[in-house]
Amino acid sequence: MITPMRVFVLIFNAGTENEGIHTVKVGDRNKILMFESEDDATRFALMLEAQDFLTPSVETIDAEEIKEFCASAGYDWELVPENSNSVITPPEINLEETDWKPNADDTDEQTFRSTQTEEAAPDISDSELDSIRRRLEGLL
Repeated sequence: MITPMRVFVLIFNAGTENEGIHTVKVGDRNKILMFESEDDATRFALMLEAQDFLTPSVETIDAEEIKEFCASAGYDWELVPENSNSVITPPEINLEETDWKPNADDTDEQTFRSTQTEEAAPDISDSELDSIRRRLEGLL
């Protein structure tokens, strides 16, 4: 299957210093969902909201940029085709905390949630998280 140039991804806190991309945990790997259809991405975002998540923004991004980011961060990616016969739904088990942390300077420190299928986030150093965050911000 040829990946389209433009895909839609879910971003939490879009346009802020504490921006993060939505991932699904599969085993010990994080996977970014790239939607061909904005409507499908919006539908998935609404399902997350129904599970008491913060509502993510649906953002358009170049598929190759996401693939490069995934390669550099050790993430997997999955293209969710438009009008696919199977409906993609968020996992029922979600982590209470994300793999990334808000900056200490941030006055609105909240615990954000990330769709994950395990109960514990992997151990990643703060410097590694900062590096991932900077790369992701560079994508936007």
